[in-house]
Amino acid sequence: MEGEVINFIDLNVLNISFLFIVGFIGGLVSGFIGSGGAFVLTPGMMSLGVAGPVAVASNMCHKFPKAMVGAYKRWKYGQVDIKMGLIMASSASVGVYLGIKVQEMILAAWGQAGSNLYVSISFVVVLIVVGGYVFWDAMKSDRSEKTELTVTLAQKLQKINLPPMIYFKTADVNISLWFVLPVGFATGVLAATIAVGGFIGVPGMIYVIGASSLISSATELVVAFIMGFGGTVKWAIMGMVDIRLTLIILAGSLLGVQLGAIGTTYVKEHMIKIVMGTIMLIVAVSRGLAIPKYLKQLGVLNWDDGLLTILNSASFISMCIALLTGAVIIIGAMVKAKRAERLHLTVGSENYGKI
Repeated sequence: MEGEVINFIDLNVLNISFLFIVGFIGGLVSGFIGSGGAFVLTPGMMSLGVAGPVAVASNMCHKFPKAMVGAYKRWKYGQVDIKMGLIMASSASVGVYLGIKVQEMILAAWGQAGSNLYVSISFVVVLIVVGGYVFWDAMKSDRSEKTELTVTLAQKLQKINLPPMIYFKTADVNISLWFVLPVGFATGVLAATIAVGGFIGVPGMIYVIGASSLISSATELVVAFIMGFGGTVKWAIMGMVDIRLTLIILAGSLLGVQLGAIGTTYVKEHMIKIVMGTIMLIVAVSRGLAIPKYLKQLGVLNWDDGLLTILNSASFISMCIALLTGAVIIIGAMVKAKRAERLHLTVGSENYGKI
């Protein structure tokens, strides 16, 4: 590829430790909401100075084996719709190829700063739109029922008889293939852009196809595994995969993803939406604060270096807050649900003994 040569960052003890923690929390989030956790991993790597395309590529590389572990865990709990996952993955793979070509053209034209700007702006836009809506939906919905919009949109699409019609047994949904394929394609394009296909995949399965939050988050892991493998091969050919970063975040992720997957069995569906929306909005702030730095590198802004340093530090701190918030919400919800379950069992045993 012609254009600027991108060098991999140097790793020290602090960087390795930070990446491992980011990987663990990313895995925790991934197992819990099924989005791959990349919306904390990619910005986390970029905050250490990793180039945008390298962060996306390395993230995608670590993602597919982690997604495989999470998908298997969720499948054992009966939460994965294999047919839906395979169909979405087929169109998602096409989207991944197109998304990587766009990244390649931007890198060739504007170099690393242009690519970093593209990734960051993409993050901000998608995080605010998707995260904001998901959070709003979770806050206004009843904890045990779907929202009115979810039911209305999904049911309207399901009533359209546009062959071929496909029935997804696990999700208990019958819908036209032509409504499923675009969701998968958009998932792939976004995955190649910011390594976060779950932003489209999970909400798409919930609001367009009509699957539950639980089934959607689990099935997305199947899609992530298949398209992640194909995308990794393409990125590796371009020389963008830093295997060191991949192994570090993968080590942390494999621990976190199993804990996150277990957590879905103890919490209600609305909590998955709350976690997803909250972390998205915080990370949006983090990436937004990093944009002025890239604009100056491209010669668009001429802001003082001191101000840019402050914004860059604020971006990093916001990212740390997002990681901590995600971990606290997920683990806190699990502990609360587990205590309630134990209390229920204790009360039940006491009542049984009185009979």
